[in-house]
Amino acid sequence: MIDPKIIRKNRDLIASSLHKRSSNFDLDYFIELDIKVRKIQSNIEDMRSKKNLISKDIGSNQLLDNDKEELKTEMKSLNKILKESEDKISELMTDFNYLSKTIPNILHESVPSGKNESENLEIKKWGEPKISNDRIKDHVELGEKSGEINFEEASKLSGSRFTVIKNNYAKLHRALIAFMLDHQTNNNGYTEHYVPSLVKSRSLEGTGQLPKFESDLFKIDGDQDFYLIPTAEVPLTNLIRDRIVDETELPIKMVAHTPCFRSEAGSYGQDTKGMIRQHQFEKVELVQIVKPEESYDALEELTNHAESILKKLELPYRVVLLCAGDTGDTSAKTYDIEVWLPSQNRYREISSCSNCESFQSRRIKARWKNNISGKSEYLHTLNGSGLAVGRTFIAVIENYQQEDGSIIVPKALRAYMDNKEVI
Repeated sequence: MIDPKIIRKNRDLIASSLHKRSSNFDLDYFIELDIKVRKIQSNIEDMRSKKNLISKDIGSNQLLDNDKEELKTEMKSLNKILKESEDKISELMTDFNYLSKTIPNILHESVPSGKNESENLEIKKWGEPKISNDRIKDHVELGEKSGEINFEEASKLSGSRFTVIKNNYAKLHRALIAFMLDHQTNNNGYTEHYVPSLVKSRSLEGTGQLPKFESDLFKIDGDQDFYLIPTAEVPLTNLIRDRIVDETELPIKMVAHTPCFRSEAGSYGQDTKGMIRQHQFEKVELVQIVKPEESYDALEELTNHAESILKKLELPYRVVLLCAGDTGDTSAKTYDIEVWLPSQNRYREISSCSNCESFQSRRIKARWKNNISGKSEYLHTLNGSGLAVGRTFIAVIENYQQEDGSIIVPKALRAYMDNKEVI
């Protein structure tokens, strides 16, 4: 959510950001609606003040009965106009609130122009990619040959885009989760959390998934207003909802492992084979809550923390700065980390690290007490995967595969794998 005052005072800035995103958000209508709403609200306040004055006059002993009757007639007319105005403002506010929650965040000035991922800007590369050849197998073939990944069993249970993993592969998957959590808590200062996988709609509105992206979510049937989380960003960020955080608590650094659930609406035909794009997957999520002036340093730090997992696993990767057209609506600036998959001869996204500035904190009313100014100000929120477990699992087995189909266990994971060097 963007501060309405910024929209009123900096229309050109908002218009430029929307144009850069190629957004179809109707800014002119939103501003026109804002003017109407404020005008009617002002009229309603004036009418209520007038009603109070008339009520006092009617109750006065100094007025004649005829004068009081005239005031009662005026009050009746005023009540009718007031009711019409309140009905109108209620109607307008439905549209206004929806638009307020669907306008994309203002892009940071460093975000490059561009319409889609093909125009993202590569920032750096790390490691030497293994070039595909006839001996390189993808994770599907490796898993099915070993008998430790089974898509048919998963389909029998739940349909397409689910996976059953077992034995050493399942242990490797679990080892990745434990390693990621231990690394972020022991080395990078994050506090581990266990959070619900079901949340209310208010929480999803707070982080920006609702109302605009409801089709990407799984909603639980019934009257309890439950959704399955698409990422731990949702419950973690909402932990500071309706709070004024003391300056001494900042920065807040949280990490959580959760299952994540996404309908993948609109992605039919994309990565339908294998584990790249699933309805259910595991993720270790990093969230930072910081002072506004520290958020861009925090973005660099958080991105480095996510990268550090890949370095420890010795997996080749690159970092790209997303262009305007590929940057999510809640984000002011995003880095994607992409790991090398030799079977595809390309880098694939494994983490998105974003600075949402005050976009989410305005929605969840999360502020901090500035001890210098004495005022409460909106916090800045950041999030990033540290990492998507399934895609890290794919990268490990593809990059560490041997000709006989066995997998060398990365050194960083051996303590979690009963010291096995090969599976």
